[in-house]
Amino acid sequence: MALQTRRPTGAIPWPVILLEGAEKAGKTVSLVTLSASPKVGRTAILFLGEPISDEYGAWPGARYEIIEHDGTWPSIIGQVEEARAEARRAFDAGEPPFVLGIDSATAEWELLKDWGSAKARSAPSNQRRLAADPAAEIKVHPNIWNDVGARHARLMTLLLTFPGIVVLTARGKEVAHIGPDGNPVEGKKDYRVEGHKNLCYDVSCWIRMFRDKPAIVVGARSVHAGIRPGRDEPRQLAPDWSLEGLIFDTLRCDPKRAAQQEMVALRTDITPAELRDEALDRNTTPERIRELWKEAKAAFPGALVMNETADDEGILALLERVGKERQAECEGLRTSAPEGAPA
Repeated sequence: MALQTRRPTGAIPWPVILLEGAEKAGKTVSLVTLSASPKVGRTAILFLGEPISDEYGAWPGARYEIIEHDGTWPSIIGQVEEARAEARRAFDAGEPPFVLGIDSATAEWELLKDWGSAKARSAPSNQRRLAADPAAEIKVHPNIWNDVGARHARLMTLLLTFPGIVVLTARGKEVAHIGPDGNPVEGKKDYRVEGHKNLCYDVSCWIRMFRDKPAIVVGARSVHAGIRPGRDEPRQLAPDWSLEGLIFDTLRCDPKRAAQQEMVALRTDITPAELRDEALDRNTTPERIRELWKEAKAAFPGALVMNETADDEGILALLERVGKERQAECEGLRTSAPEGAPA
């Protein structure tokens, strides 16, 4: 295979900005204030796990819209996809950039973790464990955590390739420093941003906000305003800083030339969950299920997966069972076919 390359364009991408900090540090106000800027277009805010800020609609110049959802993941991710489509339409039409705000990323991750825990609790194996001991520890199967991570990854892919401006808020605070023995170390503190572990890595600009002092830029992925980890100290922002100034002056985002970031999804050859999903597809033939069994036998002979009843089952046993069921179904269809119909 020939080496495939291209030259970098040097275009500044649309920013994905994280505003994190303690409660009442002004994160939502900063986002609302951005909506008043003449340099941005339509601004839509998705409130998750936070009070819906109707009152801020009275903020001088504020013109943001509140994204409505029913609290379920399909509704939330569906609204983000709709916002992305609207941002693309605005960009193609030459309009000022669309702004999507999510308040907060902390609540998004808590929602996904709660969903995973609820899914694990409903599994028959855990139901039996709870029936025997209501205080039993719930076993969360790795496949469930994979599903949780996949949902978050889907959201972040939408945000990182968003054809407009994205602003996320999150809670951040000092926590006790835990020593090697698992106990807190007296006099030492760590700082933790509450959200998915990769949240701070994924965003292009990371701002920490305080109630009693100016905000700081903890990190920025930028040629013009980058901060080199381990070499550059976090930069203090002016007391009157704004997201408008940060985006268009400091980061030098040019709406007419900004680039939508590209992401190529990384894949392994196949996973046990993918083998399971293909086998459970009603269109998969018995012959194909036998091929899947051979693949599983070679690659994952002892792997457990979550079956269609949300219980644990060995991948080989599942494929054998489903294959027999599918074969019986096919034979039943041939037996019941009208006279003269092809078998």
